[in-house]
Amino acid sequence: MTSNTDNNLAMNAGLDLTALQKHIRAVYRADDRPWVIGYSGGKDSTCALQLIWGAVRALPEDERRKPIFVLSSDTLVETPVIVNYIDDTLAAINAAAEDQKMPITAQKVVPEISDSFWVNLIGRGYPAPSKRFRWCTERLKIDPANAFIKNRVAEYGEVVMVLGVRSSESATRAQVMSLHKIDGTALSRHSTLPGAFVFTPIEAFSVDDVWAFLLQNQSPWGSDNRDLLAMYRNAQAGECPLVVDKQTESCGNSRFGCWVCTVVTKDKAMEAMVDNGEEWLEPLLDLRDELAATQDPQRKREFRDFRRRNGSVTFVGDAETPIPGPYLFDYRKEILRKLLEAQKLVNEKAPPGEKTALIQDEELREIRRLWRSEQGDWGDAVSEIVKETTGRELPVDGSDSYEFQARDAEVLADVCNTHELPPRLLAQLLEAERSVRGLKRRTLIHRKIAGILEKEWREEGEVLDERKERLDQRKLDVSPDPLFETKT
Repeated sequence: MTSNTDNNLAMNAGLDLTALQKHIRAVYRADDRPWVIGYSGGKDSTCALQLIWGAVRALPEDERRKPIFVLSSDTLVETPVIVNYIDDTLAAINAAAEDQKMPITAQKVVPEISDSFWVNLIGRGYPAPSKRFRWCTERLKIDPANAFIKNRVAEYGEVVMVLGVRSSESATRAQVMSLHKIDGTALSRHSTLPGAFVFTPIEAFSVDDVWAFLLQNQSPWGSDNRDLLAMYRNAQAGECPLVVDKQTESCGNSRFGCWVCTVVTKDKAMEAMVDNGEEWLEPLLDLRDELAATQDPQRKREFRDFRRRNGSVTFVGDAETPIPGPYLFDYRKEILRKLLEAQKLVNEKAPPGEKTALIQDEELREIRRLWRSEQGDWGDAVSEIVKETTGRELPVDGSDSYEFQARDAEVLADVCNTHELPPRLLAQLLEAERSVRGLKRRTLIHRKIAGILEKEWREEGEVLDERKERLDQRKLDVSPDPLFETKT
């Protein structure tokens, strides 16, 4: 029996899709390595998944023996429209796979809470990502996907990554795709993951080929690809691929991706969505633009500490001002408040079914822990801000409880004021002692105390004055040229 999909394959001008599906089946049956299909919800990965689904479904049921994992990466800061679309699609894929007896399971991977965007930016004070300090991609995209792949390699020995990437998308991508090709096979070696191979079935497709296929072939899991086209038109967007190595280009310019992305000058996709009727997303665009403004070299000192996260102060060459460190604690509190306010506004204006959480409770609790241990925030600013902006209590359990409370912070401040000591210094020493309480071996406490005492605890003005004095003294200490010495 011939399916509608098979009948439509020949309609795609310029490509022999019948031969391509035959090729996909040959690669699928060539070995016992399971497949992991990277699915971002965009046009390219959707096209690749539909092609593979159609090819494998044409096999007798007893030959569909190899598992196929559909893997989607959620950074926890994706545009809400995309998150909801992908969640609905993954559910539809799993339901259709079970109904059609396909060896396919779909799931999302997310970053570890300690690696999430808001825990790093608000909790640790990491500045908004830039081209020079793009700390987000590895933590939010590469590590979660690679952890899943490594687990499958440990389980099966080897896996094949199926990626919906095209060589025509960029010269860089074409070069990367050809670099690791294995002669005589359709596979490439993964650039960083041992035991992982890469298969790119739509490598030769153009953008027109992708859309022609999607609009002429019905989705096997019941989605309407015209909805996907409408989403692209509204956002004027490209697609963010599943990123599994540093060579794969991440998102930028007008691509769908993280709504907080400050690597690009403007988020054209988000702006286009707002202009095309998604006004409820405007608070996200405003907050993203505010974070981008903190990268202005003339304004960095408004938002960032003069110390690094390790407590040191770093100067370059003969500069009188240090390299900026993490966001100031007060500014982090301001960003948390604005984020929760944006979340409230978005959910008040969102269409039915589009409500979203911009930050998870698990992230809030991790930020709370970091602020207490690193900032001496015994007054629990996170819980206060959550209560003031949302009207609800932040859920905590026994492991989230702390011995030191707001009243203790007041006592500590009075003692430190009397003895002219920084309250954070004493707070960190007390937290260090509390963290090793009950351990049989307490050698760790000595290293912790030494690390705390080695930090720069003086005020900024005092540090900069000392720096200027040293630079001035260095100029005076320069020996005169012997050729011009005056002899007596």
